[in-house]
Amino acid sequence: MSLIIEDVFEVQEVDPDGKKFQKVSRFHCKSDYFEFEMWLDVNVDIYPLLVHDKFNLGLAYTLSLDGTLDEGFYDQSKQASLADKYDYVCYGKLYKYQEDMTSGQLRVEIYISFGGLLMLLKGDPSHLEGLKLDSRVYLLMRKV
Repeated sequence: MSLIIEDVFEVQEVDPDGKKFQKVSRFHCKSDYFEFEMWLDVNVDIYPLLVHDKFNLGLAYTLSLDGTLDEGFYDQSKQASLADKYDYVCYGKLYKYQEDMTSGQLRVEIYISFGGLLMLLKGDPSHLEGLKLDSRVYLLMRKV
């Protein structure tokens, strides 16, 4: 499989700073395995989530099952792909990568924009080293 990161997240809060858009909510989530903390904008008309919902989240450079990099557009050939295993898929760009020491230990903050829907992922640098600045990535989600 061609996933860079995969973990199970639980929704902690919905729209912690108030609702900004009718069809989009910002979710504050924490992961089960790698202790990631994440803020993620999701189109709730397409993929509704509630507090305490759990979902599997993966990040990948390609949807190809053999790991072959693609051109960054949807392949309409109907060949099997990583997207077939998930319910919600977005394509975006990692636009900011920074270190954070406010908790007393080194954490990395990864910022990705999926066409204006934003994601902030915080975690241990050893679990996020596969992500590089300016890289294009797919976000893949399915409820657990």
